Amino acid sequence: MHVACITSAIRRLGDVDPAFDALLAVVDVVYPIERADVERARRLLHTTPSISARDAIHIAVMQGRDIARILSFDSGFDGIPGIVRLS
Repeated sequence: MHVACITSAIRRLGDVDPAFDALLAVVDVVYPIERADVERARRLLHTTPSISARDAIHIAVMQGRDIARILSFDSGFDGIPGIVRLS
């Protein structure tokens, strides 16, 4: 999700496909966002107001699948209990 947002936001649409290809080369599974994830993200936003809605949905998907580590340069994941950010 971040790859698409970043490459389109800076108008580098020619970089979208190579960016996705690089991402998919290192990612084993792409998880769907389910209703339970959205509800969990809503609760996270109420209990952790310092995180963005985008980070909340990522964390919610991770929590719903017992995933503890995320590869990201986004420091918004720092300090979230049970989440370890790898940069």
